[in-house]
Formats: sequence, structure tokens, C-alpha cells
Amino acid sequence: MSDLHINKNTPNSVLKELVAVCNDLEYDIAVITGDIIDCKVSKIEDKLLILNGLKKVFYISGNHDLVYGLDDLRAILSNFTFMDNSCREFTYNKIPLTLCGLADRFARLFGHKRDENLIMGQLSKSQNSILIAHQPKDYKYAVKSNSCLFLCGHTHGGQIFPFHYIVRLFQPFLSGLFYKNKTAIYVNKGLGTWGIHARYKADSEITLIEVQNEY
Repeated sequence: MSDLHINKNTPNSVLKELVAVCNDLEYDIAVITGDIIDCKVSKIEDKLLILNGLKKVFYISGNHDLVYGLDDLRAILSNFTFMDNSCREFTYNKIPLTLCGLADRFARLFGHKRDENLIMGQLSKSQNSILIAHQPKDYKYAVKSNSCLFLCGHTHGGQIFPFHYIVRLFQPFLSGLFYKNKTAIYVNKGLGTWGIHARYKADSEITLIEVQNEY
């Protein structure tokens, strides 16, 4: 999942439905690639507490999270694992996997760290690594370290056509699945909206990804 953009106008019922839908799915881990909030946390605490009903969630910062208060967001999402500049080890079908999260590209502007060297070093040590970041631009770190998978969001899939073309001027990928060398790149179109509360030719999505062993 990505880009929820929760604000004061987001109905609690929608968030409860989201939690129910996700918890009915069969998955090993859930990933949110940034921009959970679109206003100050103090104004939407009740809504964010609903999200704590999600299971096994790993998330990274987005530019909107930085603007509206990443530290406050981390404090209230007590059931989530914060992944900025950190890695976790998993075993999937007896295969070791490394999940790494890279802080958003604007992190330093808001007094937070963004440690590309640390993440590159950790990714390169693993034969089966997954990188999560907010913006598609960071796919290069996954490709350089031979990561199996790169997950991101940020683009909203263009949100309203024909703004798709404008987004493509700034990002290497708009939405969907791409391949560079051995790395699979997936850009999630997000669940929320920004600016205008509407979408056109860019539906919201929750993505289910199955990781298969190579023989």
C-alpha cells in the first residue's frame, strides 16, 4: 500500500473498511511506502489509531509525513515497524530475505537522516533483498545492489489524466511493474488523493505480490 493521505475529512468508516479488507487477505508482511498523513497528527489521532488494527506492517516515510510530523506519526502507529534507514531479516519458504527501507529524498530538509550508504551496504550483503522507498527515483539503489524487488509509491499513478504526463517528467516510472537487470520494480498508485479529491484513469490499489523462488 502507499499514499493514504489521511486528513480531517477522511471518514473513519473508510479506514475501518481498509483494515477489515487487509486483515481478510493472506499475506506474510504488509508494506506502506509513505505519505500516510496529509495533516498534523494531533488532528487525526482517532483515525490513525484505527490503522493500528493492521497486522505485520512495515512502513517508510513520505514527503507529506515529513511535512506534517514524522515523529508524531511514529509515536501513534505503535503496531507498525518503522523502516527508514534500517533492515530486517526474514525467512520465506526456507529462503533468507532482507527487507530494507530508505528514508524519503526530502528527509534531511526536515532534520531526519537519509543513509544511502548504509542501505546499499546491507542490500549488497543479501542474495535476496527487497528495498522500499517512497519515490520511484530511488529504484537505482535497488538495481545497483542487485535487489530482487523495489517497492514505492508517490506518483498516485498520475491521479487525474492527463497529469500522468507531467508526473513522468519528474519520475522514471508512473505505475505498475517494470524490470531493470534482475530487479523487479513496482510502483503502487496509492489509496488516497492529494490536492483534488478525485481520480481519473488512476484507480486506487492494494497490491498483492507473490515472491517466488528461482531454480
